[in-house]
Amino acid sequence: MIGRIISALVGREMGRRDGSGGASGAVKGVVAMGLMRRMGPLGMILGGGYAAKKAYDRNKARKAGY
Repeated sequence: MIGRIISALVGREMGRRDGSGGASGAVKGVVAMGLMRRMGPLGMILGGGYAAKKAYDRNKARKAGY
């Protein structure tokens, strides 16, 4: 369950990075989920860290007025 949530967040962030969204973000999330599962707990930690860092940067930029 947690792995699916993390993969959805990673897919959303990857879709935002490319400027696309929706289906392409979902596909990237599914691919990322497969890779993270194969890496085991380390993959989940890396994926969660990636999504958290992107959310932190976005929040920081919003507060700075960019």
